[in-house]
Amino acid sequence: MAKNRAWRSTLAGLAVSVGLLAGQAPAFADAGFKRWIAEFRGTAANAGISGSTFNRAFAGVEDPDPEVLEKARYQPEFTAPVWDYFDNRVHEESVAVGRQMAKKYASVLSRIEARFGVDRHILLAIWSMESNYGEILKNDKVMRNVVRSLSTLAYADKRRAKFARTQLLASLKILQRGDIDESHLTGSWAGAMGHTQFIPTSFIAYGVDFDGNGRRDIWNSVPDALATAANLLARNGWQAGRTWGYEVSLPPGRKFPGGKMSLAKWQDTGVTRANGKPFSQTGSSAELKVLDGRSGPAFLAMKNFFVLKAYNNADKYALAVGLLADEIAGYGGLVNDWNRPFTKLTFAEKQELQKRLSILGYYDGKFDGKIGEGSRGAIMAFQSKAGMSTDGHPSMEVLKTLRSR
Repeated sequence: MAKNRAWRSTLAGLAVSVGLLAGQAPAFADAGFKRWIAEFRGTAANAGISGSTFNRAFAGVEDPDPEVLEKARYQPEFTAPVWDYFDNRVHEESVAVGRQMAKKYASVLSRIEARFGVDRHILLAIWSMESNYGEILKNDKVMRNVVRSLSTLAYADKRRAKFARTQLLASLKILQRGDIDESHLTGSWAGAMGHTQFIPTSFIAYGVDFDGNGRRDIWNSVPDALATAANLLARNGWQAGRTWGYEVSLPPGRKFPGGKMSLAKWQDTGVTRANGKPFSQTGSSAELKVLDGRSGPAFLAMKNFFVLKAYNNADKYALAVGLLADEIAGYGGLVNDWNRPFTKLTFAEKQELQKRLSILGYYDGKFDGKIGEGSRGAIMAFQSKAGMSTDGHPSMEVLKTLRSR
């Protein structure tokens, strides 16, 4: 999220009136927040929220969450190149665990496919992307009280206040319906909830009780979570039995107009599947997507690709889901790789890199194979000490140098 003057002014005001940022806690520090909660009670009542539900939801919510405000205002200076986004999401570990989950939940996934028409591998890929197959829900540093988080944003973040109020009302309706109790209504700092990370209004719109226990529980029931994701895709136009798209090879020197054409017409222009196989469903419409320049991989995106964007409106997200789903299903990975300025590490090698950086005192995070800001900072610090170019890339060159230490 962008840092701007208005937001800094808001934070400066909070530092005085709420005492969140200055580390001070005078007696009146939370008075404004408590007044806001008291006033919001009337808004909730008008929306049909009972007094008992409101009391349960706000029990123990005494002050804004400073970490939510920090996450809301902070945007990393590092802008991830396209290869970084995909390397952290589509890798050996996410594929292997996806295949394990496909076996574990085979019966459930079959029933979901039969009801909603959404391919199981797409659902597994979404589950991986959203919560690392539920692992994120076990992290108390990430999962937060949804009511407190949304109240904090509604009270203190002018840019997100309207959104947060809407989501807060929806979260109270979820509690009142009995899908989850207040002690387990947890989510991200922005209120995304459960295995498949639904915001409250989307949960209300698409939530499914697939295990038949009378509650739509995307926090504890994998069947409910995956069925809820499938319901969202189905109701946004998912085409059963059809792919999201294809990796393609482009004829050299040929320029292409924007917009959609049938696969047959793309084929007539010299575009072919990267793996050499023929297109199926040649009458279907597709749009060319090139995220990493002409020398990087290219794709023809079809209807289901754009349905995936109903989940997260970003080409990178939809493409990552599609590519991960294909690998989980055993269709293989990219033929043409992303343009990296270094030699790529395997997932296990990235974990090794993190461990070696930790041993040398450069890194204090998890050995999760994901290269985020902490890992990049540690790599740059080591590169500087070792007399290397400080680019922060998780390269084989860096790992080999670490191994020699």
